[in-house]
Amino acid sequence: MATLHRTVVRPVMTEKTSAGYQERGEYAFEVAPEANKAAIRQAIERLFGVKVTAVWTANVRGKTRRVGKTTGRRSNWKKAIVKLRDGDTIDVFEG
Repeated sequence: MATLHRTVVRPVMTEKTSAGYQERGEYAFEVAPEANKAAIRQAIERLFGVKVTAVWTANVRGKTRRVGKTTGRRSNWKKAIVKLRDGDTIDVFEG
């Protein structure tokens, strides 16, 4: 991975992920498809100044959606769920 911002693409904020970080301190991010757990851990720790205790990853398949008369397909992407040390938070999710 060349840069930290290429490893971590964006935070994923849904009802399910917001419940996860409020209850368990877990945060979800869209990450580069070729990123491994060690690279994700390092990128999150350096970008947000927190201590990561666990990383889970999942490859999410793109959905087929109707676009007018034809069907289109969303892109596949990789999701990472990171658990932080007790007391650590990421401000992006708190707002």
